[in-house]
Amino acid sequence: MENYSSLVTKQRSFFRSGKTKDISFRMGALQKLRIAIQNHEDDLLKALKMDLNKSEFEAYTTEIGILLSEISFTLSNLKSWIKPEKVKTPMTHIGTTGYVYSEPYGVSLIISPWNYPFQLAIAPLIGAIAAGNCAIIKPSELTPKTSEVLAKLIKETFEEEYISAILGGVETSTALLNENLDYIFFTGSVSVGQIVMEAAAKHLTPVTLELGGKSPTIVHEDAKLKLAAKRIAWGKFINAGQTCVAPDYVYVHQSIKTEFLQELKMAIHELYGDIPLQNEDYTRIVSEKHYNRLQSFLNNGSIYTGGKTKSEGLIIEPTVLTDITWKDPVMQDEIFGPILPILEYKELSEAIEGIHHHPKPLALYLFSESASIQQKVLNSVSFGGGCINDTVYHLSSPYLPFGGVGPSGSGAYHGKASFDTFSHKKSILKQTTLFDIPFRYPNVKDGLKKIKMFLK
Repeated sequence: MENYSSLVTKQRSFFRSGKTKDISFRMGALQKLRIAIQNHEDDLLKALKMDLNKSEFEAYTTEIGILLSEISFTLSNLKSWIKPEKVKTPMTHIGTTGYVYSEPYGVSLIISPWNYPFQLAIAPLIGAIAAGNCAIIKPSELTPKTSEVLAKLIKETFEEEYISAILGGVETSTALLNENLDYIFFTGSVSVGQIVMEAAAKHLTPVTLELGGKSPTIVHEDAKLKLAAKRIAWGKFINAGQTCVAPDYVYVHQSIKTEFLQELKMAIHELYGDIPLQNEDYTRIVSEKHYNRLQSFLNNGSIYTGGKTKSEGLIIEPTVLTDITWKDPVMQDEIFGPILPILEYKELSEAIEGIHHHPKPLALYLFSESASIQQKVLNSVSFGGGCINDTVYHLSSPYLPFGGVGPSGSGAYHGKASFDTFSHKKSILKQTTLFDIPFRYPNVKDGLKKIKMFLK
């Protein structure tokens, strides 16, 4: 098996030199990263087209532009984030001052997935750099062209003892996980997340897991259906449904189901044309294995719209399934493809109960004009994050921490949350030497009596 102990040792030595903790070094590294992304934009767009058939528009907005925005936001705020935070002092601690210092962990490992192969590798890296860490990136082997450009970009921009990208398959990830690292950030499936957590446990390494799950969408009877349908179609079928926060299925109120389905069909045609299989900008499925898995779901229930496939390009057109129950194979695991099952409900409690019978999802989307309905859903269901009257859009706000809960993940990032994720919060109490409080010592007269009075 491959061995990366020398690289980890090199990075740990560089980290201990203290260079990465310097604010100007961090900001310089982020500026270098921004310039490198801009310089490699054409190469990245070509690689993403080759790996996933992503259009320039989709590749730029979801893989490049979002990162440039994140770097700018981080550079604008880093000086304030980095300052020790002064906290309040209780009466029992008169004469002291409390501070919380944000301290980098050291050598961090970032394992990224194939669905947004550039964005989901670099977004955590921005947090790692901002917090003052060294980093090793392991991009996905399923998107080889993008991973190659990423590795080239990193090699040209940073010394390997600071930031390094390692190409390879499962055996490479396994070898890296065997190393004694200071932090692990993983984005991917629940099953691999469990392997990562198990490996981290051997060294008690702290971990952030960005996983997934079946993210529900609820369309209530008072929803603005045309807008709801368009926003659901956009959120579901962007990247051919290969998005961890894509609407996995829709619970629609039975009274508006027919009208909603009509609007959804029109929205899909508006966004992807009458023949999506001939749309040159429509994203393909990443591999034959995933294509075959998704194709098997097309036998579930009834196809309302879509359902056509093209094996030579690994393309499945946007598909809506009706007459679906929780027993169907398509409802057992996260779909991660352009297939949208529709369930119906009469009472909101039925939809909430259906969601409760399954693991806590990464996202939830609700379409309703009623504040009380919105509050009821938010109070009733545990999920990572989501939107009211939209889908997916929440993950692009740097002010909203993004992450899962329970089986859909642990920890969060984006904006300041990325900085916090890659920072240990070190608590420091500075004590006065001008006076001493005597009754904390065991030899003081009536010490217990005085302590009881003081600690009431």
